[in-house]
Amino acid sequence: MKLVKTIGAFVLVGLITASCGQKKEAESTELIDSTAVAVETTAVVETPNIVGVAAANADFSTLVTAVTAAGLVETLSGDGPFTVFAPNNAAFAKLPAGTVDNLLKPENLEKLKAVLTYHVVAGKFDAATVIDAINKNNGKYSVTTVQGGTIVLSLKDGKVMLTDANGGTATVILADVAASNGVIHAIDTVVMPK
Repeated sequence: MKLVKTIGAFVLVGLITASCGQKKEAESTELIDSTAVAVETTAVVETPNIVGVAAANADFSTLVTAVTAAGLVETLSGDGPFTVFAPNNAAFAKLPAGTVDNLLKPENLEKLKAVLTYHVVAGKFDAATVIDAINKNNGKYSVTTVQGGTIVLSLKDGKVMLTDANGGTATVILADVAASNGVIHAIDTVVMPK
């Protein structure tokens, strides 16, 4: 009788162990399945292009309106890469009253394009690259914009400064906003070509 009880106990322990093992196996399979789904979802997410990044940020709404009015959406959505020194809404608000409205008029399309493309440089220049170029060039580094003019980059109190063709200055207030076709550096003032 004692032997039957012992064998019965082993069988019971074996069944419990097997049952637990099957439950753990089922849980593992569920975890693997949901992990696979999460990985597939993550793989689908892509970084938007420069226009998409700017459009997703309410602080660039004036810039996006201007880019759209100038017909530059397709250009700035292209392969690039581009570096955009993007004035935020506060930068546009610093302009004299009526300047933005005047630039948005159809008869001023070429001037608007010139102002906007003056903020764009061909190539991808992240903050580290810009700072390195400034330091290697005696504190000033000139870049040619898509508009054809130049902007001088320098450092002041550890921040990248832009000096436009008229001597106006802007400060980079947010660097290295990634886009699929380049990088955006937000600036606090609109820079102007000659």
